[in-house]
Formats: sequence, C-alpha cells, structure tokens
Amino acid sequence: MSLIHSKGFKYFKNFVIGVGAAVVMVGALMKITSHPLGNIFITVGLITEAVLFFMLGILPPEKDYYWEKLYPGLDMHNSNLIPMSGGVVEGEVARPLNAEQVENQLGGMLGELQNMSSSLGSLQALQEIDFSETKNQLETASNFYANLNEAMSTLNETVEDTRMYKDQMATLNRNLSSLNSVYGNVLSAFTVKA
Repeated sequence: MSLIHSKGFKYFKNFVIGVGAAVVMVGALMKITSHPLGNIFITVGLITEAVLFFMLGILPPEKDYYWEKLYPGLDMHNSNLIPMSGGVVEGEVARPLNAEQVENQLGGMLGELQNMSSSLGSLQALQEIDFSETKNQLETASNFYANLNEAMSTLNETVEDTRMYKDQMATLNRNLSSLNSVYGNVLSAFTVKA
C-alpha cells in the first residue's frame, strides 16, 4: 500500500487541513479586530492553505464508487426503470414499475423497519436503566420482609396470649360467681338468725 493511501497519511492530511483552517480563522478574527498579530496569523494561515490546496491538487482522488452499476438507471434522468421483479429480456422494452406491487413491497419493508425500530428502542431503554440502586432496594425489601415476619410471629404470640387471658378471665368469672353465691348464702344465714 502506498504512502498516500495509508491511514496515517490520511489522518495527517486531515489534521494539517484542520489546523491550517483554524489559523486562517484566528488570523481573520485578529485582522478584523485590528490585533497587532493579525497580519502574521492570516499570512501564515493563507500560506498553509495554499500549500494544502497545492498538495490536494497533486494527490490522486479517492476511489469512486459506481452506484449506477448496482442500481441501473440511477444516473439517467427520465429513464424507464426495469421492474423490481425481473430484468429486461433481450429485445424487450423496459416496462414501468407496477405501483401496487412496489407499494406492497415497500409497505412490508416499512412494517419490518418499524418493528426493528421499536425493538431497538426497547433495547436502548433497557440499556439506559440504572441498576446501581437495585442491590440497595433488594436489601431494603429483604429487611422489610424479615421485619414483617417478625411482627407476624409476635402477633401470633399476642393472639395466643389473648386467648389464654380470655380463658383465665372466664375461669375467674366462674369462680367469682361461685364465691358470690357462697357469700350470699353466708349473708342469708346471718340475716335469718338475727
């Protein structure tokens, strides 16, 4: 591969063109604002640009791509294009495109492109999700469920204690009823004798 077609040379050429254009712009700005270095900058920039244009005039052009070989009729204005379904048979005149057939094919391709676009949009949205806080959120949820389980077991113990308290109160109530009847009998016995 020759030097002028190498990647490094192309990079160097673009770099020098960019720097030369920047120097010309700075020189023009300095000249417009009457800066003392304006003449020097614009002279250096214009000489650099002249050398670059000379160099570009000597270098061979980049390779051209002949798209009309791939797409016949691309370079001819007002030409009859061949149908998409087939080529021109020798001796036959090129037929115009069937508009309905082209529209159907383009409609199908448009649908596929829309599906691909929505799929890519979904992938992009998934890519933009920030999962950095997910670990903290999972730990917080885990702590919440642990505390909830602990509260539920405490509540179950409380329910059991409440049931036992209710049973004890019922027993105490029966004992008080018995005690009241005994006390009532004792009072009646004292009242009858007196």
